Amino acid sequence: MRRLKYLDKLESFINAPLFTSTEAKKQGVPRHALAYLVKRGILERIYPGAYRFFQYEPEVEFQWENLALVALSIPEGIICLISALCYYDLTDQMMREVWIAVPHKSYPPKRPNTRIIRMRNTRLGKIKIALGEYNVYIFDRERCVIDAFRYLSNEIAIKTIQRYFQSAKYKPDPKKLGSYAKALRVNITPYILSYTT
Repeated sequence: MRRLKYLDKLESFINAPLFTSTEAKKQGVPRHALAYLVKRGILERIYPGAYRFFQYEPEVEFQWENLALVALSIPEGIICLISALCYYDLTDQMMREVWIAVPHKSYPPKRPNTRIIRMRNTRLGKIKIALGEYNVYIFDRERCVIDAFRYLSNEIAIKTIQRYFQSAKYKPDPKKLGSYAKALRVNITPYILSYTT
């Protein structure tokens, strides 16, 4: 019963979709108390060092929940490549794992079914979106198209740019696409010209 005293200190996290052991420590709750509360069924351990109250009901659509949790639990993590392309409906690939970009020099925690991509320029095209109650970072559509040419197969990249220009949901921005390509040193001018002339 002694460790249940820490519950009061965790009160601010009752409605939080996720909190970390570092955040709990700042509230005066040590790791061993978190482990005890997990054992008692009060907290749920989502990933090493990431928790939420067991009774928490996520508002996010089921298909995006794991993506949001992984992105939120990796410091400086940005949803990228296949995961971002699926979110924007720019690919017919299945999201079998979560793709997260991190700054080149960072050391992110390991997560199951997650592919970490180290990138030198993580600021270009980085935006914040809401997946249900989770506020996460993702690369914008134009950055995703360019990254498809940088990191994925030619077949996937060509299908991605086709969908980008043929999308009924969003208006393509060839100028922005061209400036991103130049900044990231990817020559996709022939593809842009074929859809804009």
